[in-house]
Amino acid sequence: MANNLLKVKEKISRGEMVIGTVISLSDPIVSEILCRCGFDFIWIDGEHSAMDNGDINLHIMAVSRSGIAPFVRIAWNDPVIAKPILDMGPAAIIFPYIRTAEEAELAVKSCKYPPRGIRGFGPNRANDYSLMDTEEYLSISEKEPWIIIQIEHVDAVNNLEKILKVEGIDSILVGPNDLSGSIGQLGKTRHPEVLKLLDRIAVECNKAKVPFGAGIGFNEDNFSDWIRRGASWLGINNDSSYLVSGGTNCYKNAEELFKKIKQHG
Repeated sequence: MANNLLKVKEKISRGEMVIGTVISLSDPIVSEILCRCGFDFIWIDGEHSAMDNGDINLHIMAVSRSGIAPFVRIAWNDPVIAKPILDMGPAAIIFPYIRTAEEAELAVKSCKYPPRGIRGFGPNRANDYSLMDTEEYLSISEKEPWIIIQIEHVDAVNNLEKILKVEGIDSILVGPNDLSGSIGQLGKTRHPEVLKLLDRIAVECNKAKVPFGAGIGFNEDNFSDWIRRGASWLGINNDSSYLVSGGTNCYKNAEELFKKIKQHG
């Protein structure tokens, strides 16, 4: 089942920035619309949304069919939560709040079939509903989906060198907000101490030659910093933010135009 991960890998190999956005609303039409906007991946967020597995599956289908890579962040580092998501055939699966190498190892094992891991066999959509040859599918499953470990706690930063040595990790995701909270500066993602931690993560990932990305609200300073650090991919803004900004601007412009017309007759 095509998940368009190769497009992401090829863009990274060319030294280009892979840019995606985050989905938290349940309707797959939202993903389908945002796929038309030019993004390289759609990050379907199962951690901070009301989506269930059925919703996530429909988002994956909409994104894959649009030729874009579907990334899914699950709610926790739990093999039971990861298993059905893997069977849906995403391009990447994101494990949040990883703090130790042991936790990273569990995440990897959740994604791999025995003897390498503990994943149960029932791939469903991932092997094209059994239309794909089993041996071919098993070969692909060794490389896909991308296993992304989220670093969002100071403990993880302190353990990052060991985490990056865990075999099977494909990429690192940085969570600036929770990272700032772990040192008592929640939401202050440009606090000097937070910036030092973000720089440390980049140094370790670059040294280990592991591609890394971040989830950020778009502004020039944030974006420029991650380019400088050597990030390969960024998840920027989310579906709700586009509705808020678009709706607010529409109302504001309409109200100002009304006042202008009334004032000048």
